[in-house]
Order: sequence, then C-alpha cells, then structure tokens
Amino acid sequence: MDKYIWLIPLLPLAGFLINGFGRNALPKSVIGFVGSLVVLLSFGLSVAVFLQVKSSGAPINVNLFDWFVVGRFKVEFAFLIDQLSALMLLIITGVGFLIHLYSVGYMHSDEGFGKFFSYLNLFIFFMLLLVMGSNYLIMFIGWEGVGLCSYLLIGFWYTNPDYADAAKKAFIMNRIGDLGFIIGIFLIISIFGSVTFSDIFPKAATMAPGSVPFTLITILLFIGAVGKSAQIPLFTWLPDAMAGPTPVSALIHAATMVTAGVYMVARSNILFTMSPVTMTIIAVIGLATAVFAALIALSQTDIKKVLAYSTVSQLGYMFLGLGVGAYTGAFFHVLTHAFFKALLFLGAGSVIHGMSNEQDMRKMGGLKGKLPITFITMLIGTLAISGIPPFAGFFSKDEILAHAFAHSTTMYVIGVITAMFTSFYMFRMLYLTFFGKFRGTAEQEHHLHESPPTMTIPLIVLAILSIVGGFIGIPEVLGGHHWLEHFLAPVFEKSAALLPDSHLTSSTEISLMVASVTGAVLALIYAYVRYVKNSHVPVGDSEERPGLVSLSYHKFYIDEIYDWLIRKPLDGLSIFFYKVVDLLVIDGFINGLGKISVRSSKGLRLLQTGNVGFYIFMMVIGIIAILVYSVFSLVKI
Repeated sequence: MDKYIWLIPLLPLAGFLINGFGRNALPKSVIGFVGSLVVLLSFGLSVAVFLQVKSSGAPINVNLFDWFVVGRFKVEFAFLIDQLSALMLLIITGVGFLIHLYSVGYMHSDEGFGKFFSYLNLFIFFMLLLVMGSNYLIMFIGWEGVGLCSYLLIGFWYTNPDYADAAKKAFIMNRIGDLGFIIGIFLIISIFGSVTFSDIFPKAATMAPGSVPFTLITILLFIGAVGKSAQIPLFTWLPDAMAGPTPVSALIHAATMVTAGVYMVARSNILFTMSPVTMTIIAVIGLATAVFAALIALSQTDIKKVLAYSTVSQLGYMFLGLGVGAYTGAFFHVLTHAFFKALLFLGAGSVIHGMSNEQDMRKMGGLKGKLPITFITMLIGTLAISGIPPFAGFFSKDEILAHAFAHSTTMYVIGVITAMFTSFYMFRMLYLTFFGKFRGTAEQEHHLHESPPTMTIPLIVLAILSIVGGFIGIPEVLGGHHWLEHFLAPVFEKSAALLPDSHLTSSTEISLMVASVTGAVLALIYAYVRYVKNSHVPVGDSEERPGLVSLSYHKFYIDEIYDWLIRKPLDGLSIFFYKVVDLLVIDGFINGLGKISVRSSKGLRLLQTGNVGFYIFMMVIGIIAILVYSVFSLVKI
C-alpha cells in the first residue's frame, strides 16, 4: 500500500486540473462526477491506509524525493501516515466527498459550477498535503494552499463587493498568523537543524522543559494556529467567511481548514508539553474564545452566522482541551465536530435552498412539515453539538471538560456555562427555523420544497455519524474502553509521560457528566418556552434591543474597534508616508535631481553654437588653462 500513498493527494489535484481546464467545455454532470469521484477514490485509499496503520501500529514513511540540500540541512518531500494523520485523512476525504456530492445539487444552477468544483478539489489536495507532510515545510505548503483556496471560495461570488471584502479579510488575517508560523519554523531550524518531525520530536523530549526556545517556538506556532483556527484576536474573519456558498462553509469552516491549527498543535504536542507557559496561554485563549463567540451567537438572526460563531466557540473548546493536555479529547472533538457541524451547515444550506436563498431566521418558521428530512437531520446535529447523550458531541465535549476540571475548577465552570449557551443558541436556531408559523412571503411558501437526493443523502449519512461517531471514545466509567485514546496513544506517548495525572474518580466523572447534561437540557427547555411556547421572534434591525442583547447582536463591536484601533491609524500612517515621505522627500529628491540635470543641460547646450571659430577659441582657452595649471603645479613643487 505504501507505494500508492502519493495517489491520495494526487487524485484531487487531477480533478482540479480536469475541471479547471474543462470548466467551459465539459457538461455539469461530468464535472460533478469527476470532482466527486476523485475524492471518493482518495477516501478509498485513505481507508486502506488507515487499516494498515491500525493493524501494524507502525507509522508509514514514504520519501518521494529529496527536495533540496543546503550544506548539512536536508529536506525530503516525504509523507508520514501515523494514527493521527490516518484519522485526518478519513475526515478530509470522507466528509469532503459528502460535501462534493451535496454541491452537485446545491450549485447545479450556478454559472461557475466547473470553477467551483475545481476549487473544491484543489482545497482537498492542499489539505491532504498539510496532514500528510512529514515535516513542517510540507505542512506549510498545505497551510498556505488551503488559505489560498479559502480566499477563492469565500469570494466565489466576487461580483458582490461585500463577498470580495470578506475574502480579502480572511486572506489578510490568515497572513498575520502565517507570519508567526513561518518564523517559528525558522526558529526550529536554528535550534534543531531540521524541519522533519522524526528528527525534532525525539530531540525535544530529551531537552529541559520550560526553556526559552520551547516557549518562543510554541508561541509562534500557536500564533499560526490562532489565525487559521479563528481564535481571539484573529477570529473575525470566519463569520464573514459565510459569504461563500454553503458547501464552502461546511467543508472549509466546519470540517477541515479551521481545524488545521488544532491538528498542528496536536502533531507538535511534545513541543507544547515542554512549554507550560504556552499551554496556559492556549487554554486561556481557547476558553475565552469559546465563551465570547457563544455570547455573540445567542442573538444572531442569520442562520449561517449562528453556525459560524458556533464554530469559533467549538474551536475554542478544542484549544481548551489542548491547553490542559487533553490532546486525545481535543482531537476527538475535531472528529465529532466534523460530523455534526458539516451536517448543520449543509442542513442550513438545504433550508436556504428551500427558502429561495433566504438566510434570516425571522422570516422562516414552520418548516419541519415542508422539509422533513432536513429537520430531522438538523435536530440530530443540534442534539450532538449541545452535548446531549448518546450523540457524538457529548462524549468529546465531556472529555475536554473532565480534563479542564482536573486542571482548574474555574475553567470547568466556565466551560459548562459555555455549553449551556451552546445548547440555548442552537435550539433557538432550530425552533425559529422549523417551529411556529411561517413568517416568510407567500411566494417563498409556495416554492418551499425538500432538497434533492444529492443534498439529502449526505445529510442522512452525516446524521448517522453524528449519532454513532462518539462511540469510538466511550470512557471506561460508562463501560467503554475509549478505543480512540488507545489508538492515538503512540502519537501522544512522550507528552503523556510528562503531563500530570488527570485521572478522576468514577463518581466525580459521573457528577461532571450529569452537571453538563443538566445544564444543556435546562438551556434547551428555556429556548423551547421562549421561542415555541411563547412564540418570541427577535426584533428587526431597526428596532431597539436591550443593552446586552444589542452588544451581542452587534458582535460587541469588535470589527469597529479593530477598525478604529488598527485600520484607521494604519490608513493615517500610510497617508503620511505617501504625502510626506513619498511625495515630498523621495519624489522631491529624485525630481530635484532631474530638474538640476535639465536646467544645467539647458545652460550647457548654449555652448554648442555651430561656429567653427568659436570652437577654435574655446580650444585655445583650454590649452592656456592647462598650461597655467601646469606652471602652478611646478611652482608648488
């Protein structure tokens, strides 16, 4: 199987080339078939690779060629498939295929159908490169590649200026994080003399924990993760990224790209474990992001914006897990989140499709009878993300909260409160969308219909995964063996030996589970009373809101604060440099030299009279001047 691993990323790249060059010539049926087939074939190969790693327990290293050699520094273009990357391959290609299939129905009437599928295939290629690379440089190529594809897909409908601005915002904010990432790679090279994981991690495990190099490297790497995974303060790009088509939101901003930062930290776990300061920073920023994004989601009225801030909040949970040393729990949440968040985004797309592109929940209501499959699947996704057992989100979120409790009671309490917020705003979305009376126009109601099978089949598959996906991590206290923890043990083995024991008694674990589930149930009941029983509908944009609700609805004015603190001063500085430094100093100096040359040449050209006698006279004057100079020189001697 080793010799075919290179086909896993190559197949989506081939799909990109075929659909890219044939986007105007090939029929949509062929484009959709090719775009989906290449990802399905990659998924088949990924399953085979996963089974090989599972059976042997040994990682697969495939060196395709020596990339470059500079002195003793050598970089190979090689792939590393271990337990962590094998699972990521299944997520990327499996969920990716379902989203490609969904896109066939969702984008069928779009003029850019071929271009859209070529971009999706290119994204899958770069994402696979990111997780398969055996060193930080290959990871960085994939890292930058998914950033490029994110820009292309968010701004897919670029004729809308707001969508184009959202794409630019995502691209620029990601570059801020990427700068930290690449500086971190340079620092790794200077300290370890290599970028290859198999060279770096064993050396790191023998060094002194808490040293300055570890702190600098991990903080820089985490800055990269903050940008890619939308953590405070670089989180504002992700909600705006909802400007892209809904399948883009599901693929890039729910299941794969935004979890790249979590994957990178998990892959580099030994480096982070050796830096307790960075671990604390990660936990605090993750928890703060989870709470802050949840508070914003409580009052949003755009169905995709609710899910966008939910994604930011869930990513915060993942980083909380990483920060308290729950590497398995954080990755477990990556896996379950891929299922239920992709399901919720695709379900939202089905609603938007049925509502003739309407995204405002205030204009929905009563859709469960019109869109039964969409309703049932979104209900399952909502139960899963809210942490209701036995759905997938319960197991992964509970594991993170348990580690948080062992680390800090305060973190645990804040985490549970955030889980209550999650349950409330998700069921608020469900109730406003599917319950009560229809609040849209008569024309929208007339055209209401369930989505075609190409869209509903992926919903059903993801719903099943959202139900059973958590069973791979059933804790021992509930009679399970936590298969995922044992499977990933070799990846986190060195970190596990250094981290403090976070084992809790059975009674404590049960109590923590009961507390979190009780909070989630109370929140969904309150949402039911408010939005179903009392038929409350959020007020319109022009109407007054209470102070805290207004702050939440306007996203605490973070964009406006960034605009005032960062953009406007930079604009003023750029105007100063343009008008003073550029125009007056630089241009003044260059233009001054030009004017001197022009004016002096105008005076000197008067010497060219065309009169032979004048030229002879000037020659005589020159000879006399030379003789006088020679005489004076001799006198001085």
